[in-house]
Amino acid sequence: MKINPEIFRLYDIRGIYPQDVNEEMAYRVGRYFIHFLRKKSKKKTLTVGIARDIRYSSPELFRGLSKGIIQEGCNIIDLGLIITPALYFAVSHLRLDGGIIITASHNPNPFNGFKLTREKTIPLSGETGIFWMRDQLAKKAFQKEKLPPLKGKIIKKNIEKDYINFVFKLNKINKKTFKKLSVAIDAGNGMGGPIFLKVLKKTGIKVYPIYCKPDGDFPNHVPDPSFGNNLKDIVSLVRKKKPNFGIILDGDADRIIFIDEKGNPIRGDLITALMAKIILKEWKGKNKPKILYDIRSSNVLKEVIKEDGGVPINFKIGHALIKEKMRKDNIFFGGEVSGHYYLGQNLFYEVPFFVFLKIVNEMEKTKKTLSELIKPLQKYFHSGEIYFETKAKEGKIKELKKKYKTGKISEQDGLRADFKDWWFLVRPSNTEPVIKLVVEAKTRNLMEKKKKELIKNIGAPMFSRPLSYRTADLHKKKKTY
Repeated sequence: MKINPEIFRLYDIRGIYPQDVNEEMAYRVGRYFIHFLRKKSKKKTLTVGIARDIRYSSPELFRGLSKGIIQEGCNIIDLGLIITPALYFAVSHLRLDGGIIITASHNPNPFNGFKLTREKTIPLSGETGIFWMRDQLAKKAFQKEKLPPLKGKIIKKNIEKDYINFVFKLNKINKKTFKKLSVAIDAGNGMGGPIFLKVLKKTGIKVYPIYCKPDGDFPNHVPDPSFGNNLKDIVSLVRKKKPNFGIILDGDADRIIFIDEKGNPIRGDLITALMAKIILKEWKGKNKPKILYDIRSSNVLKEVIKEDGGVPINFKIGHALIKEKMRKDNIFFGGEVSGHYYLGQNLFYEVPFFVFLKIVNEMEKTKKTLSELIKPLQKYFHSGEIYFETKAKEGKIKELKKKYKTGKISEQDGLRADFKDWWFLVRPSNTEPVIKLVVEAKTRNLMEKKKKELIKNIGAPMFSRPLSYRTADLHKKKKTY
């Protein structure tokens, strides 16, 4: 079987079923995942947790992974259908040697794939395991080997109750605390609906749910909350039912997007800024906590974190890279524009419930609406992420570096140039002939002016991924995904 090397990405393994990912390919990944773990461990018999999402190809991929892992003489804890953060919790809580969740996250069918982690929820990125597996798979063909006898076993375990108890313990929240509040939720027919509804029921919050029943067809919209068109139903629900706010999840519920009581979606960097203010207000330790945000984020993050006594850390995009950075530098909290939020404290993985309950608690304590909490953070004008198709990715970025050399240049993740009243970021895609542009400025006119100027230098854009969530974009009839 020929393996497509392009499915081995910086943060996960992901491709189209069945040509890129199928049972045979999953079998090979299972065996080489064990080979990789053994490079890091002295143990021969390892125990690995496997979970999966609702996609129809997931059971087949589970069979392949399981066969490969058992063939290597290792054991499997079958965690069943759960969300990605619960898989990370299980690896840590059960002290497993590693874990895999079968998911394509926010991608539509027919995509599927794998997110992989070592012990202590140390994620595999391209440079820390995924590319090694790709290269090994390209060199060898397992079917020509003399296979060892099957030795491992599969044990089923339901981790959901332990995970929900952990959520409340982590937030120090009593059950039935928020009886006066209400929330609308769109789970996109992904894995987050059932568990979110159980947590919300325990909080006492009144719930207006849509698309909370998992369905591998994703019949209502693609489970990607970063495209404006996918938010139109939750926005309409918030405006109709008038809850205190709304939330929308991606397919494996490791991302959460907030919608204020007026039906306006809120960018993830502004939620990170709000979380920074909450965390720093509650902080009782002597050392100032470090708070990480991705390079696309508004300048308001740096200002807020410094003003409130924290240490701002601007870093690259991508969950595996961010988790590694947080672990290495003892960072307390991190957030991305895309709606990923991470907690340190020996966890170092996504914590959507932690963020949700912190914000609900802040609303209850301050008696402020979500829009009132966010308004002081909306100081700047942000373009959202604009996509351009080009095969000359590096060439375009070099041209822009030369043209805008008078700015403060950073190349930690693409090219960012900061000026007195504005900044821009251009990044190449790791998997496609695409570059992405973000512009932020102190005034709307300056942002629009600089955006047009940069577009003229780059070329005609494909589309905008509305990280700014302009309300007008939410009601276009044409689908943007």
